[in-house]
Amino acid sequence: MSEIAVVHESYSFACMRCGHGWEQSYEIEHHVDADGREFVQYVVSGQVVPSPLSRPTCSNCDNHVVRIMRPGRVASARDAAHRPHQPPAGPVQAPEAEGETEGEQQDVHHWHLSDLLHPFQRKAS
Repeated sequence: MSEIAVVHESYSFACMRCGHGWEQSYEIEHHVDADGREFVQYVVSGQVVPSPLSRPTCSNCDNHVVRIMRPGRVASARDAAHRPHQPPAGPVQAPEAEGETEGEQQDVHHWHLSDLLHPFQRKAS
């Protein structure tokens, strides 16, 4: 009897119908049959299961429109959903100084890349 090569793989899944997401790890056993042909078996908790790449099924709604992603995608999405919401980065309106009206705002310089590079530019001779 020949030795069985085992590879461990994990995948993230998301159902495109109901939005259910899950992750699963597999032991992928590489075998050779009596005729010398190679085949693989996917094993979860000691049980042979169908390949998750052939026709995955959502355990929530039994739909087969399932997206397969690299491992960790479902966990990172769940973690992000439980973090406090942070506003997106971007320009922020500076508060007006006391007593200023909209027409009396101080001069504000908007920096451009050319302004920052100006000291490094050479003068043409």
